[in-house]
Order: sequence, then structure tokens, then C-alpha cells
Amino acid sequence: MMVRFGHDITVSCPQDTPMICMMSPRDERRDDLRSQTGLRTIPEVPTTSYRDLFGNTCRRFIAPAGLFTLQSDSTIVCDARPDPVVPEARQTPIAQLPDETLMYLLGSRYCETDRLSQIAWDLFGTAPEGWNRVQTICDKVNSHIKFDYMQARDTRTAYEAWQERIGVCRDFAHLAIAFCRCMNIPARYVNGYLGDIGVPVVGPMDFSAWMEVFLDGRWHTFDPRNNRPRIGRIVVAYGRDAADVPLMHSFGPHTLKSFTIWTDQIADS
Repeated sequence: MMVRFGHDITVSCPQDTPMICMMSPRDERRDDLRSQTGLRTIPEVPTTSYRDLFGNTCRRFIAPAGLFTLQSDSTIVCDARPDPVVPEARQTPIAQLPDETLMYLLGSRYCETDRLSQIAWDLFGTAPEGWNRVQTICDKVNSHIKFDYMQARDTRTAYEAWQERIGVCRDFAHLAIAFCRCMNIPARYVNGYLGDIGVPVVGPMDFSAWMEVFLDGRWHTFDPRNNRPRIGRIVVAYGRDAADVPLMHSFGPHTLKSFTIWTDQIADS
């Protein structure tokens, strides 16, 4: 299946402002790309790229004072099947986990395992281990939080989402990640493109957030906000939580003027 994806984002800066953005698919998808414009800026400015400690592609540049636009438009081959469901996947004992997964058991900026640990064990301590326990966590988070884009707050933590019972996709992901970590299951935060492919269109597209959980020797996709397998995910970045993978990090004030995202299935030709 061929998917076209991209973005057109304009910000206004009161002065020349250094920025870092993460909008390109991870290197694991490089061979699936069929066309790629790269990052285009208006006005045109020099950009450089590097990989962060998670292997995400980061782009550096200085946005000039005034209006500044970031554009990209690409096509990629995606699996036409929904996210795999592996109910037999088992939970790995901590002593047998690979070293690189251990950081995803710890609390982080938005995932306060210390504040949620007792709540998690009270809710999920008797749930079957492995895939079924993670799905039980997703079911609970999905029913507990009401999605409301107008109530988005970039400082909301997992514990606050639990208390307030409202949020956006990042809040669903943070709470489910924190609960998984409390139950000794490595979980990491993922963001990227996710179009309404195979499901009803529910509104303007946005960057999406979900999570990956380490079970039975590999990472598996779970989406506590949508809580169903989806088609056509394009991973841009992953980390401990949203603090590690901001769409755009600005070293100075800026105002968002417009924000357009697209992720659409297209004919293979």
C-alpha cells in the first residue's frame, strides 16, 4: 500500500531563533520511501541533521525573525494489514531483559511511576501477564480519559491525566506507558504519522502518539487512544516520553500560525 504523507507548518518568531525539529521517518523505514522532498523551508535557510541517543533523525536550523514555514511531502510503502496482534506474547522477567530496554522501566518527565505504582498494582495486579495485561491497561486508559483536543496541555503528566480524566493522544500514551512500567513491562513513547486509513475520518489530521511495549523479545505496538489495530503507521521518533521527541524544539519564543498534516493512501502508480 502506498501512502503520501507530509506537513506544512508556519511559525512566527520575534527574532532569529535556533530550532530542532523531528519530522522525518526513522531510518528503519528508509528503504520503504519511494519519493521524498526532504525538508523545505520558506525562507530558505541552511539545515543540518544528526541522530539523537534513540536514533531519531533531528534537523537543526535557525528560523529567521518573522514568518517561517517548514514543508515536506513524501510517499512510502506501508503494510496494508493492521497492527499485528500477538495475544500469546509473554512478559519477560526483568533479569532477562536486554540492557537497552531497562530505561523504559523507569519513571520519566511525564510518566511518574512513583505516583502511579500502587494504583497500577491495584488495577492490574490480577490481570494475566503478557499481552493480555497490556491490553487490559489500554482498555482502562481508553475508557478513563475523554479525548478533547481543546483541552490539550503540553505540561500534563500521566498522573494528572489520571486525575483529570481528559487529554489528547499523548496523554493516553503517557498514562498507559506509566502503568506498564509500574507492572515491570518496558514501554516507550512513539510519535509519527497515522492517517484515517480503513476507519472513518474524524477530523483534521495531526501527528499522533502511541506506545511500543517489549514482550517476548521484541517491541509491539499498542495505541491506548484508538485502542484498535490501525493501518499505515509511520514512526518518526521514540523515547522515554514526549520530552524526548518534541515535534519542534525552539530555543526562544515563537507563535504557531498554521499547522497542516496529511497521511493518505494513494494509488501505487
